[in-house]
Amino acid sequence: AFLMEEVNSDITNASKNAQQMIKDGADFIDVGGESTRPGANKVDVITEVKRVLPVIQFLKSKNINISLDTRNSSTMEFGIVAGAKVINDVSGLNHDKESIKVINKYKVPVILMHMPGNPKTMMKKNIYKDVTTDIYDFFETKIKEIEKKGISKENIIVDPGIGFGKDYKQNLQIINNLSIFHGLGVPLMLGVSRKRFIETISKESDPKRRVGGTVSATLCALNQGIKIHRVHDVKIINQAIKVFEKLNY
Repeated sequence: AFLMEEVNSDITNASKNAQQMIKDGADFIDVGGESTRPGANKVDVITEVKRVLPVIQFLKSKNINISLDTRNSSTMEFGIVAGAKVINDVSGLNHDKESIKVINKYKVPVILMHMPGNPKTMMKKNIYKDVTTDIYDFFETKIKEIEKKGISKENIIVDPGIGFGKDYKQNLQIINNLSIFHGLGVPLMLGVSRKRFIETISKESDPKRRVGGTVSATLCALNQGIKIHRVHDVKIINQAIKVFEKLNY
């Protein structure tokens, strides 16, 4: 399994946390300088770059694989030059028209996430005929579009965006039908870690106490062939994955 972890942009904490997470089994560290939680305000690009560059430079010096979580082309370019190996764009390359050019220029893998609108508006835009097929159609169209612009399909990963413009029932429907997305012919990444749908089921309001629900949803995804997981609790999730894979060998 391929685990990704997120770090904040405080260089001291980020460096310590990142090194521990690599020891715990993360393959990549996902660095971001802008909150994309529901209702979050946009961060200007200069602020974002100032937040992420020192962290990327430090992690690169420790030979740690870095994914950069950004929807801005300038941040992407600075980050790639500094050492980021993967771009994780929550807007699915829709936020900034220049982003495709940057991905094309450096030939790096890109994670396209599905999100209606932006973090500020997405929870008001969760209107779907059928959430799973609508997201599938979005990705199918997007993959064709960016392939025409020169991006290799081998460099595309998709993320259905659990919690990003999806309500409780929609999140569960997507997770129960993840295997459908294999039809796109690209790897799928999933981020269910500590998400709010777990609170709805468990009544646990503290995100840090939603690890059991995260494990459960992760194993459900593994059972459907999903190999890339963006998580907070690397050690616990890694242990769950290792045991699950041995039991299902």
